[in-house]
Amino acid sequence: MKKGFFRRKVDSVLGVDLNDQEIKLVELGRSSRGYSVQGYVIQALPAHVVVDGAVLDLAAAGQALRQALSRLHTSTRYAAVAVAGPSVITQVIEMEAGLSDDEMGWKIQMEADQYIPYPLDDMALDFYVQGPCAHDPMRVEVLLAACLREQVEARAAVLALAGLMPRVVDIERFALARACLQDFPSFTPSHQVDGERWAMDAQGMGVACGLALRSFA
Repeated sequence: MKKGFFRRKVDSVLGVDLNDQEIKLVELGRSSRGYSVQGYVIQALPAHVVVDGAVLDLAAAGQALRQALSRLHTSTRYAAVAVAGPSVITQVIEMEAGLSDDEMGWKIQMEADQYIPYPLDDMALDFYVQGPCAHDPMRVEVLLAACLREQVEARAAVLALAGLMPRVVDIERFALARACLQDFPSFTPSHQVDGERWAMDAQGMGVACGLALRSFA
């Protein structure tokens, strides 16, 4: 089982929100005063490059991402991306407490077909232990996340075409929830960022901000 959705320790990353209409990039910093927006870019995508969360034209998406990076003027080359769409599945399951990660991963692999209506060989899987079950302290609640492997590979390919290296693959709604917990519109714009423009654009940058926040998890 290849982990990725819930990876914790990562280097500084760019949040890359690749959606059906555009690419949104954001680079965050952090100090004792909180988070700051080091830079961000919104780059339109041609029609039908991404449809319902699936990347259909890798070359066009890669070219658009290169254009966005040239506008961002950043030296950061690690990125966090998100998957979305109908093939993304999350499910809270219960398991025995005290299992190692390897034991838990093997057991999930054996039982995942109960929760996932796709061939398991086609899926990227990950899991995260949320904590003990309220009704039974000898069991734990585990969040299982799955996505078609081709979606993960397509996003990694788009990043590679633009000279970026994927460090995190997240789920879109998880990234947005992470950003909202931090009140991302209030992040301080750096001297390179137009504060008035950020105030207008911030609400649409939630997924990208949530992905960039993985640098500080």
